Amino acid sequence: MNIKPLGDRVVIKKLEAEEKTKSGIVLPNTAKEKPQMAEVVAVGPTIANDEKKKEEIKVGDRVIFSKFAGTEVKLDGEEYTILKLNDILAVVE
Repeated sequence: MNIKPLGDRVVIKKLEAEEKTKSGIVLPNTAKEKPQMAEVVAVGPTIANDEKKKEEIKVGDRVIFSKFAGTEVKLDGEEYTILKLNDILAVVE
Protein backbone atom coordinates (compact mmCIF):
# COMPACT_ATOMS: atom_id res chain seq x y z
CA MET A 1 0.00 0.00 0.00
CA ASN A 2 1.32 3.46 -0.90
CA ILE A 3 0.71 6.85 0.68
CA LYS A 4 -0.10 9.61 -1.81
CA PRO A 5 0.04 13.04 -0.14
CA LEU A 6 -2.31 15.80 -1.25
CA GLY A 7 -1.47 19.41 -2.11
CA ASP A 8 1.84 20.69 -0.79
CA ARG A 9 2.35 17.87 1.67
CA VAL A 10 5.33 15.52 1.94
CA VAL A 11 5.55 11.99 3.39
CA ILE A 12 8.77 11.28 5.27
CA LYS A 13 10.25 8.32 7.10
CA LYS A 14 12.30 9.30 10.14
CA LEU A 15 15.86 8.06 10.38
CA GLU A 16 16.91 6.19 13.52
CA ALA A 17 17.98 8.18 16.58
CA GLU A 18 21.54 7.89 17.81
CA GLU A 19 22.00 5.10 20.36
CA LYS A 20 25.33 6.40 21.67
CA THR A 21 26.65 9.85 22.52
CA LYS A 22 29.88 11.08 20.96
CA SER A 23 31.70 10.13 24.15
CA GLY A 24 30.42 6.52 23.90
CA ILE A 25 27.61 6.51 26.48
CA VAL A 26 24.78 4.18 25.42
CA LEU A 27 21.37 5.86 25.65
CA PRO A 28 18.28 3.93 26.78
CA ASN A 29 15.14 4.28 24.63
CA THR A 30 13.55 6.71 27.10
CA ALA A 31 16.49 9.15 26.85
CA LYS A 32 16.63 9.30 23.06
CA GLU A 33 15.38 12.44 21.37
CA LYS A 34 12.97 12.11 18.50
CA PRO A 35 14.96 12.32 15.27
CA GLN A 36 14.57 15.46 13.18
CA MET A 37 16.19 13.97 10.10
CA ALA A 38 14.21 11.90 7.63
CA GLU A 39 14.04 10.58 4.08
CA VAL A 40 11.36 11.86 1.70
CA VAL A 41 9.11 8.99 0.61
CA ALA A 42 6.50 10.90 -1.46
CA VAL A 43 5.59 14.46 -2.46
CA GLY A 44 2.18 15.93 -3.20
CA PRO A 45 0.98 17.03 -6.66
CA THR A 46 1.41 20.75 -5.92
CA ILE A 47 5.14 20.14 -5.40
CA ALA A 48 5.52 17.62 -8.25
CA ASN A 49 3.89 20.00 -10.78
CA ASP A 50 5.80 23.15 -9.75
CA GLU A 51 9.25 23.33 -11.38
CA LYS A 52 10.75 25.54 -8.62
CA LYS A 53 9.45 23.34 -5.78
CA LYS A 54 10.41 20.17 -7.67
CA GLU A 55 14.04 21.35 -7.70
CA GLU A 56 13.95 22.08 -3.94
CA ILE A 57 12.77 18.68 -2.77
CA LYS A 58 12.27 15.25 -4.30
CA VAL A 59 11.74 11.64 -3.28
CA GLY A 60 14.90 10.19 -1.72
CA ASP A 61 16.20 13.48 -0.28
CA ARG A 62 17.36 13.51 3.34
CA VAL A 63 15.78 16.46 5.14
CA ILE A 64 15.68 18.20 8.50
CA PHE A 65 12.19 19.18 9.67
CA SER A 66 10.58 21.17 12.51
CA LYS A 67 10.54 19.35 15.83
CA PHE A 68 6.77 19.22 16.41
CA ALA A 69 5.63 19.22 12.77
CA GLY A 70 3.40 16.79 10.97
CA THR A 71 1.07 13.92 11.65
CA GLU A 72 2.47 10.49 12.41
CA VAL A 73 0.80 7.49 10.77
CA LYS A 74 1.49 3.76 10.82
CA LEU A 75 0.92 1.77 7.64
CA ASP A 76 1.86 -1.87 7.04
CA GLY A 77 4.03 -1.85 10.18
CA GLU A 78 6.05 1.20 9.05
CA GLU A 79 5.86 4.63 10.68
CA TYR A 80 5.60 7.71 8.46
CA THR A 81 5.06 11.41 9.06
CA ILE A 82 2.99 13.61 6.77
CA LEU A 83 3.86 17.29 6.90
CA LYS A 84 3.61 20.48 4.86
CA LEU A 85 6.49 21.57 2.67
CA ASN A 86 6.94 24.66 4.90
CA ASP A 87 7.83 22.42 7.87
CA ILE A 88 10.95 21.16 6.07
CA LEU A 89 13.88 23.33 7.13
CA ALA A 90 16.76 21.99 5.01
CA VAL A 91 17.92 19.31 2.61
CA VAL A 92 21.03 17.42 3.75
CA GLU A 93 23.54 16.82 0.96
